[in-house]
Amino acid sequence: MIRRAVLAALLLASPSWAQPPSQPLGHGGPVRALAVGPLGAASGGLDQAVIFWAPDGTARLAARWHRGAVEAMLAIPGAGFASAGEDGRIALWPPIGAPAPDAVLEGHEGPVTALASAGVVIASGGFDGTVRIWRAPGDADVLRGHQGPVSALVFGPRGLVSGGQDGTLRLWPSGEVLAEFGLPVTALAALPEGVAAGGADGVVRLLEPGGTRELAIGQRPIVALAVRAGLLAASGVGGDVALWEWAPGRLLRVLEGPGLPVWSLGFAPDGTLWTGGADAVLRRWNPLTGRPVSETPAAAPLPPGLDPEGARVWRACQACHALRADAPPMAGPHLRGLFGRRMGSVPGYAYSERLAQGDITWNEATVAELFTQGPDVFTPGTRMPVQRLNDPAEMAALLRFLREATR
Repeated sequence: MIRRAVLAALLLASPSWAQPPSQPLGHGGPVRALAVGPLGAASGGLDQAVIFWAPDGTARLAARWHRGAVEAMLAIPGAGFASAGEDGRIALWPPIGAPAPDAVLEGHEGPVTALASAGVVIASGGFDGTVRIWRAPGDADVLRGHQGPVSALVFGPRGLVSGGQDGTLRLWPSGEVLAEFGLPVTALAALPEGVAAGGADGVVRLLEPGGTRELAIGQRPIVALAVRAGLLAASGVGGDVALWEWAPGRLLRVLEGPGLPVWSLGFAPDGTLWTGGADAVLRRWNPLTGRPVSETPAAAPLPPGLDPEGARVWRACQACHALRADAPPMAGPHLRGLFGRRMGSVPGYAYSERLAQGDITWNEATVAELFTQGPDVFTPGTRMPVQRLNDPAEMAALLRFLREATR
């Protein structure tokens, strides 16, 4: 039997009340994770920031503490929030946020991609293939069984359930295999008598005492699930969010998103649905009408007069990079003065070990090589997402755009 961790002393520390930001806050890159609690929400992104939000969607505070992308967020009932990500650390935050966490849980040997809680019991899973049940900082039960990364966790009616890239669902602490889908399990949510599991094939499977039912969302992978009061929200890489009455298996409506992946979902106590994704914007929706209630600031508009075809190609980059040196922090360094600049030389930016070597000077030839070979080949070890440009016309347009826009 899993020993129940008592982290209340850490999680119920007095919150640090922050002054309202002097200018609108927003993520400087894709929003990868989201959690909603009774006093508001917290989101994490590729820009390494955790942003704390009031219930009405107003930003309270941005904490830039993690050393890498934030991949998982958790609302802890009666306490605060937890965040985790690429740096392998789990940060525990007070309910309305603080510049730095109250406590840190460390032990995973790689990125942490899943968090779950039951009361003050916290569970985590990550790239090292382990599930951990935390008693205190530095003290956790380490559970092994998955053959590969753990991608999702949830406390269901029978206990802690994990989903992995190996296509299995496991029940802990026994490690019993509840199901084998033969494809990665990408998201989990608790049902009153079972568990909902999202898959890479675009199907949500409902595992209940009477068997398994399927909700066919689409052909693209499911990346996030949320359940509240008979409603199940499922989002995918296509950018839309499907709302189902899960008990009868009836599709209510589809929320039309930005056309980019919606990586994170969360229902607020009042029933409002929060979403965040690749366009770096958080939206609050009324699920009864299917209309957005509010959204956070989007990326700044491009200056006029730039190459239009290059600007179109640039859209894949603007979620992580700013063109101005005075822009708020983003997932990647700003590109002002790019050509002639040595790799890894923007002051204050936390580069990966590879880019910090500074052995490449950016010019049209090296930028072209970056996107021809791909970042994983040209600068192995970088945190930059893998992307390539194989069309010579698109490459030429992007270089024209950068030449104009980064002067």
